[in-house]
Amino acid sequence: MKPIQIGLLGLGTVGKGTYDVLIRNQAEIQRRTGRVLVISMVADLDVDRVKSVVDPNCEVVADAFKVITNPDIDIVIELIGGVGTARELVMAAMAAGKHVVTANKALLAVHGAEILAAAELHSVMLGFEASVAGGIPIIKSLREGLTANKIHWIAGIINGTTNFILTQMREKELSFETVLKEAQALGYAEADPSFDIKGVDAAHKCSIMSAIAFGIPMPFSDAYIEGIEQLQSEDIAFAEQLGYRIKLLGISKQTDQGIELRVHPCLVSEKTLLANVEGAMNAVMVKADAVGTTLYYGKGAGGEPTASAVIADIVDMARLLASQVDARVPYMGFHASAMVNTPILSINDVVTCYYLRLGVADQAGVLASVTGVLADHDISIDAMLQQPAAIGQDRTELIILTHSAKEHVMNEAIAKIQLLPTVLVPVIRIRKEDLN
Repeated sequence: MKPIQIGLLGLGTVGKGTYDVLIRNQAEIQRRTGRVLVISMVADLDVDRVKSVVDPNCEVVADAFKVITNPDIDIVIELIGGVGTARELVMAAMAAGKHVVTANKALLAVHGAEILAAAELHSVMLGFEASVAGGIPIIKSLREGLTANKIHWIAGIINGTTNFILTQMREKELSFETVLKEAQALGYAEADPSFDIKGVDAAHKCSIMSAIAFGIPMPFSDAYIEGIEQLQSEDIAFAEQLGYRIKLLGISKQTDQGIELRVHPCLVSEKTLLANVEGAMNAVMVKADAVGTTLYYGKGAGGEPTASAVIADIVDMARLLASQVDARVPYMGFHASAMVNTPILSINDVVTCYYLRLGVADQAGVLASVTGVLADHDISIDAMLQQPAAIGQDRTELIILTHSAKEHVMNEAIAKIQLLPTVLVPVIRIRKEDLN
């Protein structure tokens, strides 16, 4: 049987990792697939650099469309990133009858509906395991391993940059700005880290998982997104005193009213496995009806971890090339005709618990006035911590953990609390997830 010819678009960190792992483990992969997989063509603007690191028999071109139009290429791997040129290349590859593997979460989150429709139209396979959590096989787990289950919720640390920053802020008691500079120096954060620290990258990934878990169209445009750039080291320290750690979580939850889809900092009990995921590592928890709660943990980025997921998709395709289209696993876990337009809830309708930090006057009656406002809004208190005022200061910090409340009710309560004359600075609010 002839080798499967692969065209690789982009030989950056992940592209080089994919090329290296496929060469190094080619014999093992052949034993698993019964086919020889060969990257026979690479497209990259830096032709000379690529020629110096690939096999002389591998054709290197600057024009990616030469890969797509090559009739000998069976599978195209898109690793150039972005949503402009990448979309054009993926759509062209599918129209040319090529199967496509991509690690491009932004492309899928923004243009997923169009790309999935093109894959259906041209009867080609689409693999995107590497688009979420690097080498962790969470897409396959949601789409295949948990197919017998009704999934209740997903909660994940799915951005290594922000997890590294939060870990360093907690362990070294440093400010966000200081740790961000360290992360950039170490290569954990980009020169422009906006997509990571503002939560957009995590929202792309959470949207993909949500679509697969609940059988809905790609919901990224309706996601609530909040990053970590406003977090202060004081809140991380106070949370730890109360037995919690602060993590940037991507959360998707099915409720009777619709689906929650949100990315924001959360207090998570230090006793949970998710709270103890440190550094640049990723982890995803999934709660389902039959199996209960499962956890998926590993490296969420990097050349070879992500390459592991890319090659896993290629291997699946190699096994299925001779199969009938109807026998293949649906791209999103549900057949296209069975997808449903379940509404995505506004953040105002989400019910969760809260951490509140108030800078208040150090005088009698302050606590009663604050708790009175919460009681008026039927918000009960779970725990409280009051820091003694520093010598010579007339202000103290009051930290309150609440039981669950609807977001818009909490917003109203905070607005009333802010008007109290004894509340001296803006109220800090961070959501808290129990992950029960």
